[in-house]
Amino acid sequence: MLRRLYDWTMSFSANRHAMWALFFIAFVESSFFPIPPDILLLPMVLAARGNAWKIAAVCTIGSVLGGIAGYGIGFFLYESVGRPVLDFYGYGAKFEAFQALYNEWGAWIVAAGGLTPLPFKVITIASGVTGLDMVTFTIASVLSRGLRYYLIAALLWYFGAPIRTFIEKYLAWIVTGGFVLLLGGFVAIKFLI
Repeated sequence: MLRRLYDWTMSFSANRHAMWALFFIAFVESSFFPIPPDILLLPMVLAARGNAWKIAAVCTIGSVLGGIAGYGIGFFLYESVGRPVLDFYGYGAKFEAFQALYNEWGAWIVAAGGLTPLPFKVITIASGVTGLDMVTFTIASVLSRGLRYYLIAALLWYFGAPIRTFIEKYLAWIVTGGFVLLLGGFVAIKFLI
């Protein structure tokens, strides 16, 4: 089943609607969706290495705009939308203690969330709730998300065929490792907040 899903993703990545799908996934992941856009970014760059920079740009723009939407959820809709999202991920109870820390270290927290497997949606909503300066938030988001997606695209562009062979050979291990990193990000945030 995993191989079929991988093959489907690789074939979809060449579809004319793939860029819009990548933009959409990057957007919703930054505001409420738990699955990172890397699942589409990787096969898209592997399938069309010549478009690596364009693909990274679409992913970055979608992610930053989704982050701004997440900021808006926290800022405008915290009680009706933001708190339930944080509660769903198990972060609502400890959030008040986190706010004071956030005001002091906000830009660094956004940057860390943008680069690591930490759930970025929690960071974006928290930025809105705490009222982190929007310019600081946006700059930290553009730099960290851009660095992450352009670095992935650059590595795939440079090492293309060997990385594709490696992924196809160790697909189950890579998916398991990705899941562990994603889960680890949620656990890390739970203990940091």
